[in-house]
Amino acid sequence: MTVGELCRTLIVDDEMLIRQGIKHYINWEQEGFMIVGEASNGQEALELIEATDPHIIITDIVMPIMDGEELTRIVKEKYPHIEIIILSSFGEFDYVRSTFQSGVVDYILKPKLNAGGLLKALKTASSRIPSFQEMENKSKRNPPIGQIIDKLISGYEVNFDSELVSQVFPYSHYCLIGADLRSHQLKKSSEFQTSIKMKIEEAIQLNLSQAVHEPLSVEDNIIGYLININEENLPQVIKLAHQLVQSFPEISLAMTEEFADLSRLGTVYKESLLKLLAYRFYFPEQSFFMKQNLPNLPAKLENFNLDWFTEELKRKHFDLAFQYLQDHVTALSSCYTMDVFEFKAFFGNIIFNITILLSNMKYNVTELEKAKYSYFKSIDEAPSARATVELMNRFTEEAKNCIFEAVQSEPEDINMKNLIKYIEEHYAEPLTLTGVAKHFHFNPSYLSSYFSTHNKEGFIEYLNRIRIEEASKLLIQGTESISEISGMVGYSDHSYFCKVFKKIKGVSPSQYKRKQKLR
Repeated sequence: MTVGELCRTLIVDDEMLIRQGIKHYINWEQEGFMIVGEASNGQEALELIEATDPHIIITDIVMPIMDGEELTRIVKEKYPHIEIIILSSFGEFDYVRSTFQSGVVDYILKPKLNAGGLLKALKTASSRIPSFQEMENKSKRNPPIGQIIDKLISGYEVNFDSELVSQVFPYSHYCLIGADLRSHQLKKSSEFQTSIKMKIEEAIQLNLSQAVHEPLSVEDNIIGYLININEENLPQVIKLAHQLVQSFPEISLAMTEEFADLSRLGTVYKESLLKLLAYRFYFPEQSFFMKQNLPNLPAKLENFNLDWFTEELKRKHFDLAFQYLQDHVTALSSCYTMDVFEFKAFFGNIIFNITILLSNMKYNVTELEKAKYSYFKSIDEAPSARATVELMNRFTEEAKNCIFEAVQSEPEDINMKNLIKYIEEHYAEPLTLTGVAKHFHFNPSYLSSYFSTHNKEGFIEYLNRIRIEEASKLLIQGTESISEISGMVGYSDHSYFCKVFKKIKGVSPSQYKRKQKLR
């Protein structure tokens, strides 16, 4: 273990949302820790231990295939140096007690899991690791330049000797360049990563005159370098970055703005380099990112109105609700500064809400329920915003099919009987398709299609026929004028009434009245 090394942590839980929460509760690197892997059960965790060599394992108790109790026992037998933190629910105390007998360091109740409790447990675990105790003692002495950089990257304030720094970095300005290998198919190959590092360092040495570079110990599958150079030579770094992009088109590369104070290193790394590299999620065709080359951000996006969306679904205004969702998703995809985890969380939340709501509305959501967790996993692994949106579109199509199948399977006389009855009772009022649709909580376009399919004539045609039949009865009685009758059956325009009457009966109202008198 080297001075400044982060404490490697493996997360084991069969619930993906719990693993995601743990990952985002704390700023891991800033606190001196790093996540080296995730597993959904004890068996997967055992397979990962050899590859990741963790110092700490955070594991759930109840999991399929191999639970946390068995995992703890095996780990403590084979890897006694690994510290273990247990996650449990309230009713699992007997399991927790048995793991303490195996030597776990701490446990956290899942319902009370929060940043403070998690960090406290992690620090308790790391305090039991001798090599980290040694690291803490060494850090109190005057640290070497590599440790200064590691601590600054991790977000710590460091009191360093400016004279020592100026001896190592003699030029006026700094910038960071970084290569993101996370989307590359060979990202897990140590040989590939070593090869990339060698080629980048060779390019730096060949192309940057009067510059000093220092590798950064950063996140897995990210290669970073601190470049120290005079301000007038900064264009050389930009030129170098473009050359590297041409050499490695599948790798995302970013270059930060220049800065003159080394103590800003951690801030520039977190707030600039990592964010620039993350923008490839929104621009997958783009390989090189600098702040000055980014497109203008759109106007501030309004928050998604989940209450309105769910209310429209409850009213069966499906077309309106899904169109609102699609419009929001399109706008959301252009907000490239949005955190990727937050972006993906929105889609997971929508899928969860739609599934629950349709279930409450008594739709058959069996297939949606089965597919839900597959969608969560696919969204979590989606390499781009576009891929995430495509998954969302696929889910909404499945949801629409679920709705359509339910409507198709309903007996005709359930909805149609109510619709027909309503029209027959209210034909004399100024009825409209939109008004009737609103009354029955339908989308107007859906009602129009549904009415035509199940009644073999359109809504307007049926309404006109009912009105004209009633008008015919009144004309035979002969007590009111034709103008009065047109108003009595729901027509505000007398000439339109006459036109509709002739179309249906073949004669005008006055001709119809005369014919009936002659009989």
